Amino acid sequence: MSTPIHVSVAWPYANGDLHLGHVAGALLPADIFARYHRLKGHRVLMVSGSDAHGTPTSLEASRRGISPRELFEHYHRRFLGDQQALGISHDLFTHTDTENHHRIAQAFFQRLHDAGYLYRQWQTQLYSEREGRFLPDRYVEGTCPICGFTAARGDQCDECTAQLEATELIDPRSTIDGSSPVPRQTEHWFFDLPAFADRLLDYLDQHTHHWRPSVLHFARHYIRSGLRGRPITRDLDWGVAVPLPNWEHKCLYVWFEALIGYLSASIEWAHNTGQPDAWKTWWHDPNARIYNFLGKDNIPFHTIIWPAQLLGVDHLDDTPSSLNLPFDIPANALLTIDQAQFSKSRGRAVWLHDLLEQYDPDAIRYYTASVLPEYDDSDFSWTELIRRTNDELIAAWGNLVHRVLTFTVKHWDGYVPEPSALGTPEQALLDQIAAGFVTVGERLETVQLRAALREAMGLARVVNGYLTQASWFSVVQNDKATAATTVFTALRAIDSLKVLLAPFLPFSAERLHQSLGYTEPLFGTQRLATYAEAERSHDALVYDAALASGTWGPSALPPGQRITWSRPLYTKLEAVVA
Repeated sequence: MSTPIHVSVAWPYANGDLHLGHVAGALLPADIFARYHRLKGHRVLMVSGSDAHGTPTSLEASRRGISPRELFEHYHRRFLGDQQALGISHDLFTHTDTENHHRIAQAFFQRLHDAGYLYRQWQTQLYSEREGRFLPDRYVEGTCPICGFTAARGDQCDECTAQLEATELIDPRSTIDGSSPVPRQTEHWFFDLPAFADRLLDYLDQHTHHWRPSVLHFARHYIRSGLRGRPITRDLDWGVAVPLPNWEHKCLYVWFEALIGYLSASIEWAHNTGQPDAWKTWWHDPNARIYNFLGKDNIPFHTIIWPAQLLGVDHLDDTPSSLNLPFDIPANALLTIDQAQFSKSRGRAVWLHDLLEQYDPDAIRYYTASVLPEYDDSDFSWTELIRRTNDELIAAWGNLVHRVLTFTVKHWDGYVPEPSALGTPEQALLDQIAAGFVTVGERLETVQLRAALREAMGLARVVNGYLTQASWFSVVQNDKATAATTVFTALRAIDSLKVLLAPFLPFSAERLHQSLGYTEPLFGTQRLATYAEAERSHDALVYDAALASGTWGPSALPPGQRITWSRPLYTKLEAVVA
């Protein structure tokens, strides 16, 4: 039975280019997972977008002397192109400054307000006397009161990942001009998180068997330590306006409204496809499963605040159905560089755009997937990128494909040879590969992506071992019928491995799929689209998955099918020169 699978991907701030930390933390794991479920024939909706309203965007715009809109639109376009080049297959990658998102975010606020889950409270925030305004959290840095890191941000410490208030920082300073802000009172709307504590614990108890222990333990500890009301408005002029009379001069806090993007993007996708109610398949159907992909610094927002928001609004339209809560939140640890966290604002990163100019996208995907920080932080290494590409991706997989297909073209004129009856080694090999669709699939189902890739690549090495034992290069001269059986078996195995590896390596899998003589694509197609919304328009990345369904299974490659082949799947990388 087809299961509706919703893949929600954390929204990157549109204040700088994407880096490999974004790829490893959320983008690539989500894409691998979505592609697998599409191949299984499930109805997948994968959505994300640029976070246009985050204070990092406003801060960077101030530094450059341009408007936040100019900055976010520039980087949104960069996000679209780089993700398309890497093969990140969002059904819709949009942004948070659409009319649709504004409307739905304000509806969330209004529903929570009307249900009594919001309250007004005066709050002490840091005020810049030099600029004459309250400073958003990211406009303030200082010393972390927990770990002593001297460059902690006003909302979070990059060193210990603690959630902070700007007023908690020791010796705070403005990131704009270095001046010392002063505490002042300002009134805001607060979200009554303590009202949801028991329901949130019940929610977590329902997911003990499939959530990562680190995520589950963090969320439980956070709740049991005592939830506090969280402010959900800010003194800003860039963002979603508070939808109450005399409050329009303030905006919804970005952590509150950006999370709503998972739903608003689903509704936008449904509207743009001409099926305005289609989003309900994932948000109302109790059989649907929603997965949130993110880095560990976003765990409290997704395990506590977002589920509370969903519980608080109950339902968003006129149906009696509640909105589905996330089924799983497979948050990754961090991909680091020189043991330090990637950071856009600090310029400490391996930039995706630069990588794509130097390396094959599948090589980038392979290396990143092989070091995904699923349970612990992983450190990026140029040397390992090259070694894994050459010694694993090319040596075990690319060379296998090239040797067998080149051999087929040379000795059978490019047609899949007619085999004799399969012997014990041949049947054993194909049975082992077929079993991989269960074992690799189980790893992918439970978001153990590194293990799934390792197991699939292990099967490629098994095929290499089979060919070595068969001495196929020498046999063809004296016993072409036996060689035909060997090559047929290898081609069937390669055809199956192509599918097992396709979620990780979509570009080379698609090329191999076509070279093996298939006329329908293995995957759907990506395209850049412009959607008109009210009086504005915006660019979006769209994936058409109509053709990608139900192909997760062993090869049925028939004898006599035409094969075309001319060049290797991958190019060997040169060692980095110090």
